[in-house]
Amino acid sequence: MKNFLAGATVACILASAEILRELHTFEVRHYSIPLPKMKKEEKRKVLFLTDLHGKEYGKENRRLIKKIREEKPDYILIGGDMLTRTKKETEQKALRLFSHLAGICPVYAANGNHEQKMKENLEDYGSRYEKYKEAVKSTGVHLLENDSVSLHFGEQPVKVTGLEIPLSCYSRVKREELRISQISERVGVSEKEEYQILLAHNPAFISQYWEWGADLVLSGHLHGGIVRIPGIGGVITPQFKLFPRYSGDMYQKDGHISVVSKGLGTHTVNVRLFNPAELTAVTFYGSKSPD
Repeated sequence: MKNFLAGATVACILASAEILRELHTFEVRHYSIPLPKMKKEEKRKVLFLTDLHGKEYGKENRRLIKKIREEKPDYILIGGDMLTRTKKETEQKALRLFSHLAGICPVYAANGNHEQKMKENLEDYGSRYEKYKEAVKSTGVHLLENDSVSLHFGEQPVKVTGLEIPLSCYSRVKREELRISQISERVGVSEKEEYQILLAHNPAFISQYWEWGADLVLSGHLHGGIVRIPGIGGVITPQFKLFPRYSGDMYQKDGHISVVSKGLGTHTVNVRLFNPAELTAVTFYGSKSPD
């Protein structure tokens, strides 16, 4: 019994030390995706940031900004929840970061449930969202609120869309299922001529996003499942759902891809274990033979 207690004590100490380490560090997670209309020698790098929740790595996020510059991205995409709606001071932290990012390359941002709740719950938040929205625009970041932008990666036309789903789809109790028609009502139909990147904060509906026509879905929201078990994945979401199907990895089916980031910050449950925060890098490379 004494040996068991001693072992358990050591395990708890080691786990606590690892949690503390992971709450103050992040890693860069790299993925590669081929594009059919890009020439073989061409590449484009996209960095994806999500779920920062006002977290700072170094003073005013200097460590995060330095790493982003070192990655030399062509575009930066943001998946939402860069602030925590119940902590007003996190807005300024997000805006300071946005100002730096916009000086690196073009930046396109979608909203997560925290920004969206500020936007839609006027009784609780008043004009906070509208002021925040204008401040985001003033940094040079392009905000995609159920809106899209068309880009070109070499000869490959690419559309980036920021989706806001109904807030009822985030509910912890009696969560509403997202319908394909609700996606189309918000952002229109997917154009088959363009490679469609969908910024969709909640990964619970990846099959619907794919059916709608997304070639690549970029999501976050679940913070990697808080604690991860090798070979299994995330254990529990911030919404207290056990073993989420999509919590932090690349998933593929029938030519469609989804990358779910484990996010950069935390809120409510300030824990990470075997689940490092991440900056997500996606490199698109050409598969078209030279003429």
